[in-house]
Amino acid sequence: MTILDFPAAIPFHNCMEYCTLGTTDIKVSLLCLGTMTWGEQNSEAESHAQIDLALAHGINFIDAAEMYPVPPRAETQGKTEEYLGTWLKKSGKRDKVILATKVTGRAESFGYLGRGETRLSREHLMQAVEGSLKRLQTEYIDLYQLHWPDRQVNNFGQLGYTHDPKDDPIPIFETLEVLSELVKQGKVRHIGLSNETPWGMMKFLEGAAAKGYPRIVSIQNPYSLLNRSFEVGLAEMAIKERCGLLAYSPLGFGMLTGKYLNSAMPAGSRLTIYSRFQRYNRPRGFAATERYVALAKQHGLIPAQMALAFITRQPFLTSAIIGATTLAQLEENIKSMEITLSEEVLKEIEEIQVDIPNPCP
Repeated sequence: MTILDFPAAIPFHNCMEYCTLGTTDIKVSLLCLGTMTWGEQNSEAESHAQIDLALAHGINFIDAAEMYPVPPRAETQGKTEEYLGTWLKKSGKRDKVILATKVTGRAESFGYLGRGETRLSREHLMQAVEGSLKRLQTEYIDLYQLHWPDRQVNNFGQLGYTHDPKDDPIPIFETLEVLSELVKQGKVRHIGLSNETPWGMMKFLEGAAAKGYPRIVSIQNPYSLLNRSFEVGLAEMAIKERCGLLAYSPLGFGMLTGKYLNSAMPAGSRLTIYSRFQRYNRPRGFAATERYVALAKQHGLIPAQMALAFITRQPFLTSAIIGATTLAQLEENIKSMEITLSEEVLKEIEEIQVDIPNPCP
C-alpha cells in the first residue's frame, strides 16, 4: 500500500471535511468533539448544547471515555458518558453520530471503577463495555479504544522507553480475542488504540492478521505544534497501514491559544483550576508558544485556528479532537476549517519546530 492509498479528506457539509475511518466505510468529520470536561467543568445542559452546535457545523464524530471527566474522580466518573447518553436518548439522533469511547488502561488508581487494578483482560473488558453501553444508552459503540496499553510504555510526557523485565502485561492476543468477540456480538463495530507506540501498533496489526481478528482502524495520540513526536515512527505506519491519527490535545490544553503567556492565569481556565496539569506549561513550551502566537498574529490569524489548521492538513490524520468549555471557544475552533495556511506560514512553523523541537512531549 502506498501513501496515495490513504483516503484524502472529503468535503461534505458547510466548511467541514470528512475522512474515511481506517479501512472501514465510515466517514468521520475532520474535527471530532472531545468531551472530557463534561461532568466537571461543563454541566449536562452545556454538554448537550455543545453537541447541538457541533452537529450544526457538520461534526459527526464524538469521543468519550469511561474514566471521564478529567481530572478523574470517583464522584464524577462516568458523568461524561451519562451526559452523552441522555443527549442520544433525548435527541433520537444515534444514527447521526459516530460514537467513540475508551476503556481505561492498566492502573491501580481507578479502583472506583469496581474492577480493582484496571487491566485489558477478558473480565475487565467485558465489564467495561457493558458499563459504557449502559451509560451511553446505546446498543453499540462505533469505535472502542484502549485508552492506554496494559504494558509499561513511554507515554504521557515520556519520550524515552525504560524497560522493566518484571513487567507482566496482559498478552495482546488475549485483548484482541475479547475485542473480536465484542465485535461479533454487535456491541462494538470497530476497535482502536490510544497512547500507543509503534511496536504496540505493529503487534496489534500482526495479531489481527494472524488470527483473523478485527483490525485496528485508528490510533488516538497527542499531536500539536508543541508535540509532533507522532511524526517519528507512527506517521508512516498510520499512512501505509490506513490506521490514521485521532489527535488529542491539539491546542496543548489551551496553551496554543496564547491565553497563558506572560504568566497569565485566566479565571476558569484548566491550568488555573487544576495544578496537576503540567504537561504543556513548561519553559520551552512557553517559548515555543510565544513564537507561534506571534507568527499567527503577524499573518492575521487567530493562534488557535492556525494551530488546528496545521494539524488538519496532515496526511496521517483522520480527525483532530477539539474540546471546549464554552460555545464561543467551540465555534472558534470549528472555524479553523475555513483556513488554508500559506507556504510562508508553514515554512515559519517548521523553523520554530527546528529551533524548539517537541517542547512538550
